[in-house]
Amino acid sequence: MQFRKMTVTASAMALALSLTACGSDESGGDGDGSGGSITVACGAMEDLCQKWTEAFTAKTGIKANFVRLSSGETVARLASAKDSPEFDVWHGGPVDGYGAAVKQGLLQEYDSPEAAKIPDKYKDPNHMWTGVYVGVLGFCSNQAVLDKLGVELPDSWDDLLDPKLKQQVSTAHPSTSGTAFTTLWTQVVLNGGEDGGLDFMKKMHPNVLQYTKSGTAPGQVAGRGEVGVGLVFSHDCVKYQEEGMSDLKVSFPKEGTGYEVGGVAMIAGAKNADAAKKYIDFAISAEAQNIGQTVGSYQVLTHPEAKVDERMVKLDDVNLIDYDFAKASESKPGLTARFDEEIAAAPRD
Repeated sequence: MQFRKMTVTASAMALALSLTACGSDESGGDGDGSGGSITVACGAMEDLCQKWTEAFTAKTGIKANFVRLSSGETVARLASAKDSPEFDVWHGGPVDGYGAAVKQGLLQEYDSPEAAKIPDKYKDPNHMWTGVYVGVLGFCSNQAVLDKLGVELPDSWDDLLDPKLKQQVSTAHPSTSGTAFTTLWTQVVLNGGEDGGLDFMKKMHPNVLQYTKSGTAPGQVAGRGEVGVGLVFSHDCVKYQEEGMSDLKVSFPKEGTGYEVGGVAMIAGAKNADAAKKYIDFAISAEAQNIGQTVGSYQVLTHPEAKVDERMVKLDDVNLIDYDFAKASESKPGLTARFDEEIAAAPRD
């Protein structure tokens, strides 16, 4: 499978939210640039965020705290504290969100020596971020629920419009979740533009139980049997399967699906810049990328020396759309605003 070379250009994100996050201690470092500790805005699963930061501290002796935030929350938090950043590094989450942060001057260039080993298609050419994993958007379905509903395992986006799935689909909100924005942008690509993409989302709206804040939550909602289908990156569904949600099944839409490149980047004005650079070097390394597998996170990894696991999706086996990260990033503010106004606020009767 050939990816386009990804270039994130200037983009805007008008999130006037003040959001409260979950995670560990948010305390900063010593503020002198050398960094006795750092704080990471982490967009991965909580257990993976914890392992990443613990491994970095064990390797370097530098204390690393993290706060688990979705992509939209991260950009909002960075923007609200732009003059006195509370974070030093952003690790995990789709890079179209990083593009929004670049537009607002929230990220800082850093050309890590480790990044030389990463293929160009997974890096910003201006060194604003480096991709550390790839995740593919898919359907995370509860087979037992689908059987009760008399619905086949979905293999098409149109399958999600089945009236039998009324309030049986869980997806996150694209304003807060990078996963959900990937879903929205996928529809834009597949349906000929923003109007067509929003039209599909309007048709699916009656089948949505609720729009969650976190992009990983729909997999859990499906795993608990509360809905028939959750829309998540497939590695999250595999993780929940391994954690005991045995009714979950992964499938992909035959007409094409979107994907994420999860990144790592330095925050503009980071109070602990030297420590932040060391963290980014570590995050890009094969050693750090391999940590995901120890907690059941099976994203496709970008480092050529990282381990490959059979539970990782095979990119050549999935029909991936031509996902233009630059255009997606630029379109995000207006598109999510339209989603709020035209879809999210509408009744689902």
